[in-house]
Amino acid sequence: MEDSEPERKRARTDEATATGSRSETEDEDDEDYVPYVPLRQRRQLLLQKLLQRRRKGAAEEEQQDSGSEPRGDEDDIPLGPQSNVSLLDQHQHLKEKAEARKESAKEKQLKEEEKILESVAEGRALMSVKEMAKGITYDDPIKTSWTPPRYVLSMSEERHERVRKKYHILVEGDGIPPPIKSFKEMKFPAAILRGLKKKGIHHPTPIQIQGIPTILSGRDMIGIAFTGSGKTLEDSSPLLRCALCIGGMSVKEQMETIRHGVHMMVATPGRLMDLLQKKMVSLDICRYLALDEADRMIDMGFEGDIRTIFSYFKGQRQTLLFSATMPKKIQNFAKSALVKPVTINVGRAGAASLDVIQEVEYVKEEAKMVYLLECLQKTPPPVLIFAEKKADVDAIHEYLLLKGVEAVAIHGGKDQEERTKAIEAFREGKKDVLVATDVASKGLDFPAIQHVINYDMPEEIENYVHRIGRTGRSGNTGIATTFINKACDESVLMDLKALLLEAKQKVPPVLQVLHCGDESMLDIGGERGCAFCGGLGHRITDCPKLEAMQTKQVSNIGRKDYLAHSSMDF
Repeated sequence: MEDSEPERKRARTDEATATGSRSETEDEDDEDYVPYVPLRQRRQLLLQKLLQRRRKGAAEEEQQDSGSEPRGDEDDIPLGPQSNVSLLDQHQHLKEKAEARKESAKEKQLKEEEKILESVAEGRALMSVKEMAKGITYDDPIKTSWTPPRYVLSMSEERHERVRKKYHILVEGDGIPPPIKSFKEMKFPAAILRGLKKKGIHHPTPIQIQGIPTILSGRDMIGIAFTGSGKTLEDSSPLLRCALCIGGMSVKEQMETIRHGVHMMVATPGRLMDLLQKKMVSLDICRYLALDEADRMIDMGFEGDIRTIFSYFKGQRQTLLFSATMPKKIQNFAKSALVKPVTINVGRAGAASLDVIQEVEYVKEEAKMVYLLECLQKTPPPVLIFAEKKADVDAIHEYLLLKGVEAVAIHGGKDQEERTKAIEAFREGKKDVLVATDVASKGLDFPAIQHVINYDMPEEIENYVHRIGRTGRSGNTGIATTFINKACDESVLMDLKALLLEAKQKVPPVLQVLHCGDESMLDIGGERGCAFCGGLGHRITDCPKLEAMQTKQVSNIGRKDYLAHSSMDF
């Protein structure tokens, strides 16, 4: 009995110990207790966390690309309902953030375009080698004795601005001369006024209202206006006696005219360089240089010839540049040859004439020739037909002759005498149709043409503007019909669509379905379209002309110069 009592006490002690350990375990379990969260709520919380992480990661990547400092979490607003923020406020905040991201994308695009434009810009100024070597620069324009009438000078600048606004004249530069609205007020001699009246020219056009006073003041000038606006008359305003010097014609006949004395020489760069190198012509006293279609002359590889011609001038010259299409790249380069230039722009550079009704039609390649005869019925003759290839010009010419149409053709494969005869026959009305490549798209003036047909779409939108500019000249109305099909480059068709919309012309369904992605990116930087080629349907980052030029440059790397005359030329 005595031995059993202690055992009973031990059992009670063990029971107390076990009870204490159970209570401690229960306390620990209470501390680790996690309240139950419904499955739907847990999924929503997990989804919010994942979305926040994704947004934060995307924002950090965007900031790294733009080079900005990383932002904190204070801009992050948790998705889903919140007690202190309404859904409208959340929507407005997200909308503002999206617009901010869009603005940063535009700034990034502008910086990229500026870098591209700088990389393709010509490093040397448009000056002669002699002027660059000696560091010759001119700070002031040429002085002339001409001044505007006193009552014009006494008018306020606000009045001059009203005149410019009325005629849609945009000017840039310092000390711009006032616009003058009549040839008599420009102080032209009576003989020139009579000559202008005989030509049927009674009032100056908008480009002449501002351009001629600028020229007579001795200022360098860049004149940009649509085709048929009177630019060519303007750059020949001091014209009394002239000589024509072009390749393919007799040098002897041209020199006979020059020896009799001329006030102005109209020449192509190649023939003028030939006469200068042979010392048959001197520019020692020449003070006036005009480049018509200046952008095409610089863009087509005549830049070296122009520099050579500049080297024959003995002193300062007044330089005038004219064109209907002049992209920003060409304008910036051309200004390096000018002294405090005045830029006069009537309408946008590269815009089509508003006097031309543009009709674009989808025609299959095999149906073009037959449909061409139908298009000739739209208007009475004369009609001008353009084609891209010389073979197409010859084929169209032969087809029209077989159908009994009085037609002539010109292209680069024909000599100058053939071209001259064809143009004279067409101008005099002996022939009804002129078929040509782009050699006839610039500089030629046929006032009676009512209809231009583009047998195919040119590879560059600038050539299209010059082509359709052969009609609708001097205030007359003309029609331009263009054939397009699947063979046309989509980038050029986008430029064509934008050009039609700008001129408020009818856009065919085949062009309406074309889209270039985010069209708001076409207007960034205060300038619409491409700064390299002037096309409205793309930016310089997607310019096919720039891409083709760069591809050509890369393909020429490492090639032997087969045009070199000796080892000294390498």
